[in-house]
Amino acid sequence: MRSLRPHTLRARLTLGLLVLLTVSCAAVGLAAVVELNGFLTSRLDEQLTEAGNRFAVSLEHQGEPEKDDHDGDEHADTRRQATGTFGARLVDGTVTNAAVVRPSGTLNVDLTAADRERLADVPVDGRGHSVGLSALDDYRVLATRGLDGDVLVTGMPLEPVEAAVHRLELVAGIVFGAALTAAGVAGALWVRWSLRPLSRVAATATRVSELPLASGEVALPPRAPESDPRGEVGRVAGAFNRMLGHVEDALTKRHASEERLRSFAADASHELRTPVASVRGHAELALLHPGPLPPEITRALQRIAAESTRMGAMVDDLLLLARLDAGRPLERAPVDLTRLVLDALTDARATGSGHRWELDLPKDPVTVTGDAHRLQQVLANLLSNARLHTPAGTKVTVTLETDGTTASLKVHDDGPGIPEDIQPGVFERFTRADRSTKAETGGAGLGLSIVAAVVEAHGGSVTMESKPGSTTFTVRIGKA
Repeated sequence: MRSLRPHTLRARLTLGLLVLLTVSCAAVGLAAVVELNGFLTSRLDEQLTEAGNRFAVSLEHQGEPEKDDHDGDEHADTRRQATGTFGARLVDGTVTNAAVVRPSGTLNVDLTAADRERLADVPVDGRGHSVGLSALDDYRVLATRGLDGDVLVTGMPLEPVEAAVHRLELVAGIVFGAALTAAGVAGALWVRWSLRPLSRVAATATRVSELPLASGEVALPPRAPESDPRGEVGRVAGAFNRMLGHVEDALTKRHASEERLRSFAADASHELRTPVASVRGHAELALLHPGPLPPEITRALQRIAAESTRMGAMVDDLLLLARLDAGRPLERAPVDLTRLVLDALTDARATGSGHRWELDLPKDPVTVTGDAHRLQQVLANLLSNARLHTPAGTKVTVTLETDGTTASLKVHDDGPGIPEDIQPGVFERFTRADRSTKAETGGAGLGLSIVAAVVEAHGGSVTMESKPGSTTFTVRIGKA
């Protein structure tokens, strides 16, 4: 039933209009039929009153008719009696005589037992009553007292009244049906014309909803045409256009802020590379001093060298992210992804000997088009992430497969999983699964953000599914 309900405002208004018109036409038609039926019936009662009971009186002293006598009765008074006039005489509630006027004269009527009961039940009140006689048809009858204490019933057929009423019903049905059809078409056109401004607002809203508002500079479509502000549609269009103006201003400011941030990150990362390298070089030079150094000085120099190395890697990561955000193109060349996976897993086994590393490769080499150095960085970051955030003994499985058009790389581990509160932002920058991780062993939270940025720059996608005992990162890159 829900599928039959109108979903658009235009359809609902048109349907509502048709329902109201249908109810109105039905009410008018019903009132006209009832009024006509009452009017014609009252006229028929007047005719019965004017005709009196002359025809029934003529049957009062008539003898019992023979059952199969269908000849005209010479004693029945049919003067000024319309064809179809019915007369009957009842004595003590029993019909003794019954006849009807025909063009050829009077014709006795053989009434059924049910007809006789109906005639006997007619009130003797001098008013018309409708009675259905199976031997004849529906009649309007009037009962009066006779001179001999009997009851005389005179009736006239209701067929002319019923024919006129049925004729009116047919005409009303045709006229009202045509009127409803014309009103439905005209109403639909009128509603459609009246709601044109609202349709334009809806079309503009649809175009806005299809825009990628979350990324980059966005050009909003032209504003919806405004109509009379005194109407509801005009006020909706005006409010919608003002909202679009606010959204456009907010997007413009956000884009400008992001551009300034990207420029600052790129400039800062670039400028920091030299002093960080200088600090690391001086620390390493001091450690090469031939003379003896106090243990605390040696330890401090070692920490300076280690932290400067870590800071240099972080600066390189930030610079890479800034360049990817700026949309700088990567190298596009055939890359043997199978070879990269083998090399990355070899390095991971060397640095993470406490883990169990497994490999699942297809028979044929998998080749994609992209930047080999950046794709190698994606593999290294995923494997490093699995090594750093899972305990020793965890099994890490690397699976490479292809369907002919897309290469799919999966890194699965059976470790403790990623906390649920971190999963929604796992690919965001500076997100760390364990915020209490020490700087010596933990990363800066840029590894997975670099994975996402590099894969996106290759036109691919990366997803993550994690629960206790199972975590899988899936990278998909097109082969073309």
